[in-house]
Amino acid sequence: MEGKRIVILGAGESGIGAALLAKAKGLIPFVSDSGKILPENKEVLMLNSIPHEEGQHDENYLLTADEVVKSPGIPDHVPIIQKLQEKNIPVISEIEFAFRYTNAKIIAITGTNGKTTTSLLTYFLLNQAGLNVCLAGNIGFSFSKEVIEDKFDYFVLEVSSFQLDYIKDFKADIAVLLNITPDHLDRYENDFNNYIESKFRILNNMTEDDIFIYYKEDDVINNYLEENIIKPRKLGMALREIPEINARMNGRYLKFSLPTRDSEEFKVNMGSINLTGPHNMVNTMASVMIAKVLNVSDRKIRAALKSFNNVPHRLEKVAEFQDVAFINDSKATNLDATIKALESYDRPIIWIAGGVDKGNDYDVLLSHVIDKVKGIICLGRDNSKIVNAFKGHIREIKETIDIRRAVRNAFSLAGPGDVILFSPSCASFDLFKNYVDRGNKFKEAVDKLIEKAKKI
Repeated sequence: MEGKRIVILGAGESGIGAALLAKAKGLIPFVSDSGKILPENKEVLMLNSIPHEEGQHDENYLLTADEVVKSPGIPDHVPIIQKLQEKNIPVISEIEFAFRYTNAKIIAITGTNGKTTTSLLTYFLLNQAGLNVCLAGNIGFSFSKEVIEDKFDYFVLEVSSFQLDYIKDFKADIAVLLNITPDHLDRYENDFNNYIESKFRILNNMTEDDIFIYYKEDDVINNYLEENIIKPRKLGMALREIPEINARMNGRYLKFSLPTRDSEEFKVNMGSINLTGPHNMVNTMASVMIAKVLNVSDRKIRAALKSFNNVPHRLEKVAEFQDVAFINDSKATNLDATIKALESYDRPIIWIAGGVDKGNDYDVLLSHVIDKVKGIICLGRDNSKIVNAFKGHIREIKETIDIRRAVRNAFSLAGPGDVILFSPSCASFDLFKNYVDRGNKFKEAVDKLIEKAKKI
């Protein structure tokens, strides 16, 4: 392994981490990014004497690599990936690369939605309980960088389908699959089955001694499990009482029956959990089951749940002004995330939506929108699909490309007791850098609106 020429495609967080790990392990790294490398990342590469290029891919060098570590953001169809595959040069993901250099237990969490909240909550529960644990992966922290010293006993990894597509030996000790709904189909030849197979790659290499936690009420997951034999021990969760379940919602409680050292039934009052909506109860059940499997005490679990706050940009309450709640759900980049957001509120909703459409079929939202939404503000350069889907059903539909105007328009439609829900259902790149920038701009716009209204 030492002395191998490793090319890292992409100079983001994971790419920089992979380059540093390669250097630390005696490999010869070269970082190549077709775009501009951030100044702070370029500085890290230069300080560590790691050769790199930006604005191009030098095929003369790349096509002679021993192995390539690919950023999850690079699609399979780009020319350089096609040429690497034609030359049979191994292309792997950063989680595959990092996995080679750690002896820690791996807790891998995936799903179309909810994986960030579940990863954060799981890390919080384990960390508060005193376990030597690290949070990394798709959540934005480089797994590779953290295994350079390999000082942790556990890794909680948020794992995307793009990362799973390029694993070979990566293995989870505990795997979580929260849900599977259509998303990123442009990366999977517009074939939902390809996306399903990608998600289930999280079970690759797992054994009978490992644990698979899954949401039993997800039809896609259930159908797959009925048709395929899997090795790890299954622990199911549901929002209702159904047979062969290990965690469920029952009245005001989440109840757990797990084959652990302490086999007594464990329950948590949902009123003590700082998360909103049924989907977040599923996320909580998954995190609690992980903690229970790792023998965290009931007392420590309950104490941590009371003090945990949700991830920014996911059903984040920004303000309450004149009895109108402003909710930032910028992380909702697909329809299923928005459905879960709409289901989280019993109050009338002014919905701000739009952005870069990813092949959305808004018909799946129609019943939810008719039932919950009194007005729609479209925020995007092309809002035609949203307008056409809901005109005739929603009286007030307005369009804008300015987020401050979107917030003002929403507030003008809202009355006491209403919710202004910013849950775009789309990618952010038409008007913003990413969903974080979009969410921050929404919060700034809300602050400006309230500040101005108070002066009137």
